[in-house]
Amino acid sequence: MWNWSGSDLKLRLTLRVAAVSMLCFAAIAGYFLIEADRSVRARIAAVADVAARTLELQQSKIQWLNNPRSDFPDLDGVAASVMAPGLCLAFRSNSGEISQRFCGGTQTDTAAPPLAFAALYRRLFDPGREAVRPVVSRGQAIGEAVVWVDPAVLTAEAWHDAGRLMAVLMLALPLLCALVYAALSRALRPTRLIRDGLARIATGDLAARLPPFDLAELSAIGDVFNHLAERLAAALSDRNALTQKLIVVQDEERRHLARELHDEFGQSLAAIRALAASARLTAVQDCPTLLAECDGIARTATDMMETLRGALFRLRPPDVDELGLAASLEGLIAGWNGRSRGQPRFEIVILGSFERIAASTGANLYRIVQEALTNAAKHAGATRVMLRLEMRETASAGGGGEIVLAIDDDGRPGDPQGDPQVKSGMGLLGMRERVAALGGRLNFEAGQSAGSSLRVSVPVAAGREAAFVERAA
Repeated sequence: MWNWSGSDLKLRLTLRVAAVSMLCFAAIAGYFLIEADRSVRARIAAVADVAARTLELQQSKIQWLNNPRSDFPDLDGVAASVMAPGLCLAFRSNSGEISQRFCGGTQTDTAAPPLAFAALYRRLFDPGREAVRPVVSRGQAIGEAVVWVDPAVLTAEAWHDAGRLMAVLMLALPLLCALVYAALSRALRPTRLIRDGLARIATGDLAARLPPFDLAELSAIGDVFNHLAERLAAALSDRNALTQKLIVVQDEERRHLARELHDEFGQSLAAIRALAASARLTAVQDCPTLLAECDGIARTATDMMETLRGALFRLRPPDVDELGLAASLEGLIAGWNGRSRGQPRFEIVILGSFERIAASTGANLYRIVQEALTNAAKHAGATRVMLRLEMRETASAGGGGEIVLAIDDDGRPGDPQGDPQVKSGMGLLGMRERVAALGGRLNFEAGQSAGSSLRVSVPVAAGREAAFVERAA
């Protein structure tokens, strides 16, 4: 069965033209059959008129000559001049007796029509009907001149005519379809440009534009497409600018919160520990029963300081600016291995020197790694995470090289990092915006059975330019 939902437009239109053409041919064939039937009716009616006039003249001649021995009826002359295959001519008396009859033979070279066509033709046209004309003598009807055509002959002739039309249809229809398909292919050729433009838009190339077309309908589509592409490019640019602004604000808020926690909360915890230690010294001399409470306060303050130290580490990476990207990432991996106690296991491989990269590049790459490790450890349930950082010298990066970051894990396939519904969340979205701000590329792939891989490539020149812009701002 034909799949109309996925069929070619040119083929669909060609098939519709073919169907309409067949209906037109069927209507033409029906028209010719009706006209042929009318022609036959008119011919046998004319023959019946001639036969009746001839018989009336014969009867008048007999009465004028007073010759009762003359042969009547005598249809030889009429039959000789009008006889055709299948045509029958007869005289029928008032009593219903046929006195004389002539019938032409049938053509032997005519193929017999199909039974279905014969039944339909006889039902529609009744080819055996007679043409009857009265024969009058002295004002009284003495009989009838009867003319008819053999139904089998008329049916065979109709089938012969319909067959010729069908032969013409079989020859003309494929040619017509080929011409229509070629014309539609030429007329719809601009739709390929529209499809290619939509494909470019789908891949993120918002600079795609359509040229003007000759057809007004396609030209209107092209104008709307170009307008939507411009609007989409502007909206995406605004969204990227807003997202990057949010990232900057978020980092600033993190730094501010880290300073506040370190300066206020950290000092308060240190003071509590000092007071607990002082209270313990006093309790040793005056009230030994309070030693346990003083030790509990000191332990609680110590635990809170450890928790605060971990929160400060996540809020602000202090080592990136001071130690550089490579050393900061090594410290980050060591911290994850220390806190997770080997489950999962984090590994890192660093190739190349990263001492001269811009500060913004290092900070953004650090945040990307931090987010990816958090997703792999806390959401994907990974048991092994591999981090690879490499500096590549490439001519395509403007001679400044390219930083390639690869993170692979063996987490479950339904993890939030690989789930399409969570894929557009703030985690991966933030990574994409950070990479876009550095002029780089990001690719994330989740395995079918397990594991996921994150690939980030950032040109070093773009990072330096971003750092210059950040300092200028």
